[in-house]
Amino acid sequence: MNTGRSSSVLMDTELRLPRTPGVIRRFWARHPLLADVLIALICFLMNTGPLTFIGFYSASDHMDEPVPPVPVPIIIAAMILIACGLMLRRRRWPVIVFIAAYAVSIAYLFSLSPAGGVLLLVASYSLAVYRSTRAAWTGLAYGMGGYALIALVMWLTGVLTLQSTLNGVAGELTMALIGTLIGVNIGGRKRYVEAIIARSRQLLIERDQQGRIAAATERARIAREMHDIVSHSLTVVVALSEGAAATDDHERARDASAAAAATARGALTEMRAMLGVLRDGDADAPLAPSAPVSPQDTVAAAQRAGYPATLTVKGAGAGSPAASPAVEFAIGRIVQEGMTNAMRHARGARTISVRIAYEPELVTIDIENDGVSGTAGTSGFGIRGLQERAAHVGGTLTSAPVSENRWLLHAELHADASETEEHHE
Repeated sequence: MNTGRSSSVLMDTELRLPRTPGVIRRFWARHPLLADVLIALICFLMNTGPLTFIGFYSASDHMDEPVPPVPVPIIIAAMILIACGLMLRRRRWPVIVFIAAYAVSIAYLFSLSPAGGVLLLVASYSLAVYRSTRAAWTGLAYGMGGYALIALVMWLTGVLTLQSTLNGVAGELTMALIGTLIGVNIGGRKRYVEAIIARSRQLLIERDQQGRIAAATERARIAREMHDIVSHSLTVVVALSEGAAATDDHERARDASAAAAATARGALTEMRAMLGVLRDGDADAPLAPSAPVSPQDTVAAAQRAGYPATLTVKGAGAGSPAASPAVEFAIGRIVQEGMTNAMRHARGARTISVRIAYEPELVTIDIENDGVSGTAGTSGFGIRGLQERAAHVGGTLTSAPVSENRWLLHAELHADASETEEHHE
């Protein structure tokens, strides 16, 4: 399975990376090993050239300089061969290749025929491109410093002439400096492009993650709305239908059936409105129905189903809403879900009281019933959804027993929580 590689290919395609300019550059980019082999071969040929001069070195031509021993050309040739072999791994071992190149240069210095070689140029370039700019300049300073120090000692001891010393240092410095400058330029641009591509890939990953988070948030919101609409409406419809089937009074049965139909039609209207928003796909579409659920309508529906429900509203909200639209919508849903739970789990309740108190900065909701028998769960989706809804408007919600057969749902919401609600949505 190449899932990781496939994902990388798809990501690179989405990045729309430009093609490498030029046919030749694209060819070498596709065949890096072939490029390294050719470079190693060129370095071997150009660095072994001075060995011919050393092999035919004679005392008659250089009476003022001692003749090097015969094995020197063989030793240097072996060192060049090793360094060029390491050149095939210069992308992974740039420091080792760099050290080998300077070893060859110092060997030429001890052969009494110092000469600047292409091997040092390629090694300096590779160190800058495949390691770092700092490593390249540090290597140049230490490498040329050591080379110049050895050359100076050999001149002071009379092994080399001043001209040979200056020629050797100048030649090696020129090659190393050219390779370093070119490598720093190309390596810096290479690392900059890689950083841009890495950042672009990270942005794509973050965009996908944000999309998944947004989708999960939207699914949770839809699940809350669907649960509140379907659960409450079906609970009311079931209660009304059971009441209509249990009574012998045809008028009461007819009224119960009509109320059940009205409740079902209202739920269907809400479902269509919500699904219509989802189908439109408009970015400016509201994340919730524009009209909040009326607590009065919720309690009235429970009363029609035969439940002893009462509603008490205190504060400025008794006449006109004193809270933000987001909080009013949350109040309606909390009352709706609280009444649904009471109708489902407290069938023998003698009272189901809903109390809403509006204060200048706080809205308090209490839904209490006295018909709970046994234990009632607190980890259902409905309560969890209400807690999330309360948190979205900066409030809190708890649902727990207060005595042996009394259950209380208590919520506290900030009266003006539009900014908090927008932040969470």
